[in-house]
Amino acid sequence: MHPITPALLADTARLLEDDVQVGGVSLRSLATQFGTPLFVYDEETLRARCRAAANSFDDGVAYASKAFLCGAMARLVVEEGLCVDVATGGELDLVLRSGVLANRVILHGNNKSREELERALSIGVHRIVVDNFNEIALLSHLVSAQTPLDCLVRVTPGVEAHTHEYVRTGHEDTKFGFAIAGGLAREAIRQLRAIPNVVVHGVHAHIGSQIFGTEGFTEAIDILAAFIADDGFDELCIGGGLGVAYVSGEEALSIETWGATVRDRLRQAGLDSLRLLAEPGRAIVAQAALTLYRVGAVKPVTQRTYMAVDGGMSDNPRPVLYGSGYEAFDVARPLAERSQAVRLVGKHCESGDVLIDEAWLPSATTVGDLVATPVTGAYGYAMASNYNRVPRPAVVFVKNGVARVVLRRETFDDLALLEVE
Repeated sequence: MHPITPALLADTARLLEDDVQVGGVSLRSLATQFGTPLFVYDEETLRARCRAAANSFDDGVAYASKAFLCGAMARLVVEEGLCVDVATGGELDLVLRSGVLANRVILHGNNKSREELERALSIGVHRIVVDNFNEIALLSHLVSAQTPLDCLVRVTPGVEAHTHEYVRTGHEDTKFGFAIAGGLAREAIRQLRAIPNVVVHGVHAHIGSQIFGTEGFTEAIDILAAFIADDGFDELCIGGGLGVAYVSGEEALSIETWGATVRDRLRQAGLDSLRLLAEPGRAIVAQAALTLYRVGAVKPVTQRTYMAVDGGMSDNPRPVLYGSGYEAFDVARPLAERSQAVRLVGKHCESGDVLIDEAWLPSATTVGDLVATPVTGAYGYAMASNYNRVPRPAVVFVKNGVARVVLRRETFDDLALLEVE
């Protein structure tokens, strides 16, 4: 197996003979200074992806913060011209604590509580994306001249995307939004427009995640354009879902290509006067980060060799949840051939605690060595847990030779804070 391909690493990554630099900082030095496991984000890559989104879509394009959220990340995306998309009261609270203004926040969620809606209305968020009829009923009592509502209606256009596959469906079997088929979306728009002090700016659709082609997006644009042709809306949001390459051989669309394709399709539909919005998350943060681990045990068995690291499913549950594929490399031997096949596993009390089913590493990689898994910037820390009472890792941002901690490592004391006796 060839050395790790630079295409899977952050924009600033440099492979040296005995180390890897990201953002001008040595990964070996980061592991020594901050310990492992450790999430390392390249700030230049984050900002470049944010600028690509801001330039490819119109004002109101948002970062889907569920992919990775902390105060530093929220401030960064707003500095680069994006709004922040939140889906819960907790995400909203953190974004506001970070100093982001409410008018740069978009509230999502398929089961918004009364408290979440009240807070969003009282502070004047940029948009609320309305998801169901119960929410409309709640809003009819909460909206007033003092707390008006600017909203989008989440609709399901009948396009379901599963990575490379696109199929037309009725979308009855989804918890999100109002189906266009059958008239539910049309009825939702009617009910919202009947409420005083409500402005319905347009519709929002999200067709899936980790999408590598444009067909599903263009098909959705065609359906949405036909649906709203006579509504006089001023916005259309195509959602997120743009895929990224996790392993060698995968090729993903750039944010710029994605934006140009859907904008051209909207122009063909005669609705190019609409503000075209999107909500990239994974496409902004995934490639910007990697996770550093220290090898703690190597166990050959009859079928294979197990290599255990000091993290696992608590800091990256995606392989367990979705069967997601990753690659690995030896930080001290990044240019060496990866001739050793191992099952890279974590330290948790689960046979399924597998990070990479078949990871290729140099033959010399063994106990005590530092290994990294690239493209872990999305849904790693965001979905991290304390299973087996394992503290969550620290997160550092690197830029121009400087590393700064944006989330400190959890301690055992942190884990005990919720105990009441």
